[in-house]
Amino acid sequence: QVHLVESGGGLVQAGGSLRLSCAASGSIAFIIRPMGWYHQAPGKQREGVARISSGGSTNYADSVKGRFTISRDNAKNTVYLQMNNVKPEDTGVYYCSVPDIEVWGQGTQVTVSS
Repeated sequence: QVHLVESGGGLVQAGGSLRLSCAASGSIAFIIRPMGWYHQAPGKQREGVARISSGGSTNYADSVKGRFTISRDNAKNTVYLQMNNVKPEDTGVYYCSVPDIEVWGQGTQVTVSS
């Protein structure tokens, strides 16, 4: 069974930074899995934010390009999302996922004040 735990969310002022972490455990074979971060704004559907392949290739939603960076540490079974120059519209719950096996974490709340 695979388990994902997100952390690092909180309250931040617009223009500030946050670093989210997602620790994976269980029978995940983390090193071969793509990993993703998703954002669910209040009252809206969950949307993909960033994705990183097993080889380290990344892609981002247009809304976060140049501001967010996804990375991974295979030795720690952890994926990160560095959020810089955050905006009020970045507010919401951020979920970590292993997209190819449809496993999700419980989410971490990010609130950006203007």
